[in-house]
Amino acid sequence: MEYFPAPLEHLVEQFAKLPGIGGKSAQRLAFHVLSLPEQEAQAFADAIVDAKKNVTLCPVCRNFTAGGLCPICSSPKRDESLLCVVADPRDVAAIERSREYNGRYHVLHGVLSPMNHVGPDDLEIKSLVDRVAKGDVQEVIMATNPDTEGETTAMYIARLLKPFDVRVTRLAYGIPVGGHLEFADDATLMRALAGRQEI
Repeated sequence: MEYFPAPLEHLVEQFAKLPGIGGKSAQRLAFHVLSLPEQEAQAFADAIVDAKKNVTLCPVCRNFTAGGLCPICSSPKRDESLLCVVADPRDVAAIERSREYNGRYHVLHGVLSPMNHVGPDDLEIKSLVDRVAKGDVQEVIMATNPDTEGETTAMYIARLLKPFDVRVTRLAYGIPVGGHLEFADDATLMRALAGRQEI
């Protein structure tokens, strides 16, 4: 039995399709949109349509851009010899927030996941190999998540890049800042010990 008019039910259903949004959150968002003044609701709808129409993939790094090269690829200040490979455009934003990295990126748009039927042809791996084959890149930093799929993807790409005489590194990870050793699992402790640095 529907409790709300069909257009409102439809709006709730659309919000519920978003990742991390359950039924109650979808309902809350739908009610919020209905409470907006007409102009703000139209601006919200226009922003969605505009983003969908105008956000494309950078022809070089495959990150999101508003047409042409992304700001990172078009910047002459970025180190072209350093390439950071990430699974998702959100990972680029996360690394950029650190303000420690000044190289370029390559976005895979996912990770290898046989269980989810995601293979090498479903990712931006061929374009990565083509970039490295040109010879400008000296180091490739694999910055995929430290889970099974991320590790598998990093190892697969490292094997593909072996013939190009390029250094392939992996992000260090282990005990987080503010974490406690007693709560760390065995794999995390092992990685932290293996990645230790001189102080």
